[in-house]
Amino acid sequence: MEANNKFDKIVEARMKLKARFEEKMKLTPSVADDRPLGTGPANRHGMPQLPVGQYQTQKWPVLDLGYHPDVSLERWRLTINGEVENPVVLKWEDFMALPQTEDVSDFHCVTTWSRMDVPWVGVRLMDLAALVQPKETATHIMCYGYDTYTTNISLEEALKPDVLLVHTADGAPLSLEHGGPARMIVPQLYAWKGSKWIKRIQFLKEDKPGFWEERGYSNTAYPWRNDRYSDDDE
Repeated sequence: MEANNKFDKIVEARMKLKARFEEKMKLTPSVADDRPLGTGPANRHGMPQLPVGQYQTQKWPVLDLGYHPDVSLERWRLTINGEVENPVVLKWEDFMALPQTEDVSDFHCVTTWSRMDVPWVGVRLMDLAALVQPKETATHIMCYGYDTYTTNISLEEALKPDVLLVHTADGAPLSLEHGGPARMIVPQLYAWKGSKWIKRIQFLKEDKPGFWEERGYSNTAYPWRNDRYSDDDE
């Protein structure tokens, strides 16, 4: 009964968040751009399946800061805090007790490769946000990895239903080299916007650049606008 009550509260808070950000989400370029750049059939959001400047690969290249933090499930913690009403620190069993989402989405790396139709299992960021209840002042999040990586993302992008903290990919536990035990995926943006080895999500009342954003990468990272570097930002 307690678990059911918890899920009911998350669903209720999720609906409130969706109502709050739904119009902004509908206006984001990866959904609303009427002149997207790319090729192939339309994806489920109406964009060309392969964004401009990308090539499709079956492989999954490994890109990171050169350090693979080996965090056991017993030691793993996810802190969610900042501009929220109910900050939390989740253990692995807490994370796995949250509503689990299965989804299939594409993965677009800024280094020009795309991996299509990846099956994932994880927790929607929307559900994590529903758990902590962002304040009205919250506009962005900063994600932190166990490897010291950081990246920022607006709430209208972060709260989309295909943004997940995944623990399973291709039917198997997420491997260490790809960010296991859990990483964030952002299918409608370039993949650097999803932190590997994620350990903290901080809700912000104003935007701040993360690791690559401070080094000349785009703050917005829209694949169908070839939005790779800061000079490309609108």
